[in-house]
Amino acid sequence: MKRPLLTRALTTAAVAAAVALTASAQPAAAAPTSWKWGAVHSTDGMATAWGKVVVGQSGLAVTGNLDDHYGKGCSWALLKYQSARNGRWRTHGIYNCVPGTGTFRKNVGGVLQIRIQVCRGTATRPTGKCSRWRTVWTQGG
Repeated sequence: MKRPLLTRALTTAAVAAAVALTASAQPAAAAPTSWKWGAVHSTDGMATAWGKVVVGQSGLAVTGNLDDHYGKGCSWALLKYQSARNGRWRTHGIYNCVPGTGTFRKNVGGVLQIRIQVCRGTATRPTGKCSRWRTVWTQGG
């Protein structure tokens, strides 16, 4: 009689140890360190931007790709972000005047939200065919 009881106790202890080991081996759910945003096209479809928002050492950074399909003129990606310190909006423009895809990275720091707009233009400024502003990141949402 003692032997079956001893076997059950060892089996239960072994199962409990295996469950504890499995639970500790699984990583805890961590906060994401990047948020992808899909393609944003100019209204004529000749400029496209896509990328992600990543956590950097001094806040957030927007990384992405800017594709110029047409090759005549330039593609523009306009980033607009709201500062968490004073609530002011800042705008930064990135352009690509070479047919094909170029990459970009812009450190924006601590922000409340980030928006992007894709346009066609010249080497000095966007001139038209702009998409609507699209929110790619918001604090808490």
